[in-house]
Amino acid sequence: MQNFLDPAILFFVFGLVAGALRSNLEIPPAIARFLSLYLLMALGLKGGFALSKSGLNADVAVSLACAVALAIVVPAIGYALLVRRLSRFDAAAIAATYGSVSAVTFITAVQYLETHGIAYGGHMAAAMALMESPAIVMAVVLANAARRREGALGPGAPHGLGKVLHESFTDGAQLLLLGAMVIGLVTGEAGQKAMQPFSGDLFKGMLAFFLLDMGLVAARNFGALKGCSPWLLAYAIGGPVVHAMLALALAGAAGLSVGDATLLMVLAASASYIAVPAVVRQAIPEANPSLYFGMSLGLTFPFNILIGIPLCASLAQRLG
Repeated sequence: MQNFLDPAILFFVFGLVAGALRSNLEIPPAIARFLSLYLLMALGLKGGFALSKSGLNADVAVSLACAVALAIVVPAIGYALLVRRLSRFDAAAIAATYGSVSAVTFITAVQYLETHGIAYGGHMAAAMALMESPAIVMAVVLANAARRREGALGPGAPHGLGKVLHESFTDGAQLLLLGAMVIGLVTGEAGQKAMQPFSGDLFKGMLAFFLLDMGLVAARNFGALKGCSPWLLAYAIGGPVVHAMLALALAGAAGLSVGDATLLMVLAASASYIAVPAVVRQAIPEANPSLYFGMSLGLTFPFNILIGIPLCASLAQRLG
């Protein structure tokens, strides 16, 4: 219940209600884009400042290794399960969506930990960046394999692997996150004091404003789920829970702290609704966008914001 009393979460709920009521309330796309970039920049700076204090050590390496392992295992398991009921293209697209991560879900989880006084490593922002691309690459490889089966892969393939790799590793949002982290790492405590009004004092309000917009967008995407198989709707909730349990087991085996374990679980449970759909729509045009976009934004994102994050923190604290 305490999570629902957080102003940022309440603004998300307000957005859901306003969207469901078909209100004309909206955040201009340019402002929503700015808010997204601000949050990524602030998160990168926070991670860099924290890394400058802790340094790069074995614990950091273990956490990043766990993140990369999950980024490979989760989409592989998802595809093996989904391909039994869907076309290979839809299975690859959904596996990529749920194998990648949601930056907003991660940022909300970071705010949750800070509100509850739970320490976490700044390097987990780097873990998020590392987890974004493997699922996209795997999906394109699987889609190309499906095209070869059908004899449809030729010089005019919708999206070559090389182009996807370039887009994945030069994505503006990801570069901003990593660049801000490097700047925070280099400037250290002096930089943290200088940027505190920007990356600290404003953060909560900006997050609340952005979550209001995300609530509106999520509510308006509920319609995409009409006619969707009940099995897929169950996967949109059950899949992330299973992925979080895999992350919890891995975090326990690796001896991660409660905060790092929570963030690893949240990353594993999240699903991309920005980066992956944008690439997949071009790379796998045979897939149905209403499936992977509607599931991730209409069901998984609200579930994680309202229930998943506090659940992950509670389970990590019990394990810890």
